[in-house]
Parts: sequence; C-alpha cells; structure tokens
Amino acid sequence: MMIAFRSFLTVVTEYQRAVFFRFGRIRAQAKGPGLIFRIPAVDRVVKVNLRVEVVDIPPQSAITADNVTLQVDAVVYFRVDDPVKAIVGVDNFRLASQRIAMTSLRSIIGRHELDNLLAHREDINNELKAQIALSTQGFGVEVHEVQIRDISLPAELVRAMSRQAEAERERRAKVIAATGELEASRELSEAATMLASSPGSMQLRSLQTLAEVATEHNSTLIFPIPIELLEFMRRPGAVDDASPFAVPPPSRPIPPAPNPSAPPAVAPVPGAAAELGSPMPAEDEPQAGSPSA
Repeated sequence: MMIAFRSFLTVVTEYQRAVFFRFGRIRAQAKGPGLIFRIPAVDRVVKVNLRVEVVDIPPQSAITADNVTLQVDAVVYFRVDDPVKAIVGVDNFRLASQRIAMTSLRSIIGRHELDNLLAHREDINNELKAQIALSTQGFGVEVHEVQIRDISLPAELVRAMSRQAEAERERRAKVIAATGELEASRELSEAATMLASSPGSMQLRSLQTLAEVATEHNSTLIFPIPIELLEFMRRPGAVDDASPFAVPPPSRPIPPAPNPSAPPAVAPVPGAAAELGSPMPAEDEPQAGSPSA
C-alpha cells in the first residue's frame, strides 16, 4: 500500500523545477519545489536544474582583424530561466549553449585586432556575453558571465612583442633622461646667473667644493684658481681686454741708427778673398763700401 502511494508523489528539491507532460501534452508551468502529486502512467515528470552551471569552451583557433592566428579559450556561466522553454525549445540546452558560445567566440575575435583584444579584454567579455545571451534567450537560458581565460600566441609573435616592449622601455628611459638633462641645464643656468650677480659668490662656492673634496681623504687636492685673480694677471696693453689670457702681437724690430763716428767700411783686397776660399763678387755688382754709379 505504501509503495503504491509513493508512486503518486514526487519530491522536487529547492533548486529544481518539475515539468509535467500529461498524455504527451506539457503543462503550462513548471511545479516545485516540494511534494508534487502525479498520476502514474499518465504524467511524465522532467526535473530541470536551476542552479548556475559552468560550461568550458575548448580552445578555438581564430584569426583577428589584423590577420594574426591565435587560440582562445573561455568559460560561460549560465542558468535556466524558463524550465518549460529549456525542455521544449531545444533538445539539449547545455550542449546548445556550449556550441553557441564557441561560434560566438570565434566571430567576436575576428572583429577585433590583437592589441585591442589584449588591452580591452573586459569589453570583449561583455560583447561576447551579450551575443551569447541573445542567442540562448529563445530556449530559456540566461547567461550570467563570460570570461576569456587564455590567449595563446605564436612563438614568433611573442618574441616580436617582447622586442617591441623592450624598445618602448628604452625610448621612455631616453626621454626621461633627456628631460632630466633639460631641467638640470635650466637650473644650472639660473644658478650661474645668480652667481654672476655677486663677485664673491664664486669664491665661496670654490671654497665649499674644496671642503667637500677634503672630507673624502683623497691624496690629491685640486685647487682651482679664482676668476678674480686672473683679472690682475691681465696685461694693460692687451689687444682684447675681455680675455684675461690675451697676448699683444709682436712688434717689428727697428733697425739701429747709423753711427757717424764709426769708421767707413774698407773694400777687401781682390786676392785676399780668393786665398781664403770665399767667392769673388760679380763684376756687375757694386763692391761693398764703394760709391754707386
């Protein structure tokens, strides 16, 4: 008696709903949860799980908009919103949801470039979720979330991207160094202007530098000569007074004036030069000390 009575009752848990078929015709609404009465051999009950289910999308080979071949896998979280549509509208709503997610993933990957796909993954997930939800709405399945888990790139592309990232880092480092040099030059220019306005400031700065060098216990000490001392070393008759190292150009030597009290030059004896081996003067040249014609 108890066994016959139990055949008229069906227990539906909290996370399930029961879809009734009476003589092959489906009831308008699903029943449950709780204890459900049914007529054996007349009613057929199909229980549908309403909890969120996870469907893994296997790696899909896709070509991006910039002709890069890659493999992308994702995961889809969905739940049954209408049990009657999920049973009547499609043969297997789990398999159908997985196939729709696979085709939607390949379609969306083909509409985006690689850089956009890597940098804006959240936007790709939202677009993929909207397209899958639009397709599964007909058989009572609600998509909660879609996430792209991994993007597999070719090895050649990975090396090229690493070189690009390294070059970008070097460019940024050079720009930062150049900006630092520019700012330092501006500060040094302002410091030089302030030091030039005070004559003794350069001397004080030199003494401060010597004090800093002396604290290092170096064996060699360099003592710079102040600029003010060079002003006293300048020559008053220099051509360029602006330069402390200007040297006046050499003057031409002035020949000495002839002395009237000096004895006149005596002409040499003609045979003496030949005996001493010196060349004889030419006949057309005037002899030394002789009056010219």
